[in-house]
Amino acid sequence: MAKNRNFKRVVLKLSGEALAGEQGFGINPEVVEAIAKEVAGLVTDLNLEVAIVVGGGNIWRGLAGSAKGMDRASADYMGMLATVMNSLALQDALENAGVPTRVQSAIVMQQVAEPYIRRRAIRHMEKGRIVIFAAGTGNPYFSTDTTAALRAAEIEADAILMAKKFADGVYDSDPKFNPEAKKFDELSYMDVISKELKVMDATSTTLCKDNDIPIVVFSMDIPGNITKAASGDEVGTIVRGEK
Repeated sequence: MAKNRNFKRVVLKLSGEALAGEQGFGINPEVVEAIAKEVAGLVTDLNLEVAIVVGGGNIWRGLAGSAKGMDRASADYMGMLATVMNSLALQDALENAGVPTRVQSAIVMQQVAEPYIRRRAIRHMEKGRIVIFAAGTGNPYFSTDTTAALRAAEIEADAILMAKKFADGVYDSDPKFNPEAKKFDELSYMDVISKELKVMDATSTTLCKDNDIPIVVFSMDIPGNITKAASGDEVGTIVRGEK
């Protein structure tokens, strides 16, 4: 990864589990506060325009866990509501850290969040506000990874920063079970799709490929890594088009 990539606007993708800390579920206020302080620095110190997409797995695991036997659409809508809860927690922490923040929801809920409006989101970021995109795409059958790719394309972001829990990049196999697993410093979109690597789902990766949006995959377990990734320092794995 080239050092000091000139990002101006980024989408930070956080897993819901990241907000739970060691407890593994729910929202840990101390963890959220630490994340918020580092993310706030992207605006105040690096002068970046920042949008955030956060998952909901710390509250609702969908068909993979919490919703076994449920109708898929119902389970997905419950997951979207979980992302709204996480977004509001992040908004509160970010504003306590000194950065005005707006939550925009793909599902209309005027009492707690703005509706998602592309031009308004861009204007917020131009004014130094962080925008959190909540409730996924507003449609079942799409992941929050797809939300990150879609919103990044819509707001013309320079990159997606994928902050992973328990992973410091992309490997050719699961390093938990294979001590010989090889970590990649750089991959193409086609590498990710053809090798079925665990970066994003195929829909999200294809969206990034079609819109030439680099994806930086890194560990958020190490303090300062979000800042490093946003600064263009060599951290984790970068996925981008063929040279």
